[in-house]
Amino acid sequence: MEKFTDVNEIVNVLKPVNPVYCIRPEQIKKSSDFFNKNFPGDILYAVKTNPNKFVLDQVYHNGIHNFDVASISEIKLIKRYYPKAKMFFMHTVKAKEDIKEAYMNYGIKDFSLDTKEELLKILETTNSAKDLNLYVRIAVSNEHAEFDLSRKFGALPSEALGLVRLCKLHAKKIGISFHVGSQCMHKISFFKGLSEIKNIIKKTKIIPDVINIGGGFPSIYSDLKPEPLENYIKEIKRGLQNLKIEKLPKIICEPGRAIVAESGSTIVRVNLRKKNKLYINDGTYGTLFDAGTPNFILPARMISNGRSQSKKITAFNFYGPTCDSLDYMKGPFLLPNNIKEGDYIELGQLGAYGLTFRTKFNGFYSDHIVQVNDAPILSMYDETGKFNYLVA
Repeated sequence: MEKFTDVNEIVNVLKPVNPVYCIRPEQIKKSSDFFNKNFPGDILYAVKTNPNKFVLDQVYHNGIHNFDVASISEIKLIKRYYPKAKMFFMHTVKAKEDIKEAYMNYGIKDFSLDTKEELLKILETTNSAKDLNLYVRIAVSNEHAEFDLSRKFGALPSEALGLVRLCKLHAKKIGISFHVGSQCMHKISFFKGLSEIKNIIKKTKIIPDVINIGGGFPSIYSDLKPEPLENYIKEIKRGLQNLKIEKLPKIICEPGRAIVAESGSTIVRVNLRKKNKLYINDGTYGTLFDAGTPNFILPARMISNGRSQSKKITAFNFYGPTCDSLDYMKGPFLLPNNIKEGDYIELGQLGAYGLTFRTKFNGFYSDHIVQVNDAPILSMYDETGKFNYLVA
């Protein structure tokens, strides 16, 4: 992988015609260190967030050796590169063939579920194995999340009680898990999730061996500035104390976005300017999905490349390179008023899902990935590794 000091060097040296994706390993180190030092349990990196080999290497070498996997493809990827890593099959809806292959061929014993039907599939395909660790995922409010996952996953309270009792009969270890939704903007959601677990414990008299806090830990965007993650951790600890049980179960979590979002960015080129509309060479079918449908306002900066920048800042919206009018990013993206065709822009916070969502629609696709050592446009970390909003 090519290495560059900063994004200016990338543009000066490469003068790229196609988008260039940048990875900052130092940001993965900072976020991994934070979770390793502060979370009261084990961290499972959510592979779906960014499965790039270089990114996975940074996660693994910075002390996170457990992985939340959602498919056989992800299982094969992790097993190939990190044979000593532990994997948890945390997708609640799995094909019978995938369950069987995961258990029989890859030694995976940790499975998530939210229905009796899924439990029966797991038992059938593993021949009612006695070494299964089963996690009942319960539905909790996603009211503070930018992406609501509760409509698709999670057993309702009325269903969860019986499912926990049933899993207790078949599991070597039983876990209860929840997910507050992606990019959760209020720490109280974690306390509420733990309160739901408290109710289940009270009604079933079953204390789980493991509590899975799930993911949803946020990153920072131009329009989304959450509290420091230290506050989220404090709220989780408060929720655990509120369980009021003599000995706490093992605690795990599944962060993705909070681990890798800051590490990735994309350098795009302006192909045309129409007043406040910029037509760029990447879009919602490429690395910029988050800027499209969910309308995340990604941090943006013009890369000077030796040209002076106007002090007047203008709000722009973007159009991607495809012929589809859905390839549109509302923004607003604040950039110097004198930006024009041929200029380059860096768009940040794309370490999470930027690479995952790319397609080859219309033939527009770039797999040019480089390592860069400068600071991201926005960061929640200062040089001490504590949270403190920084703008490069």
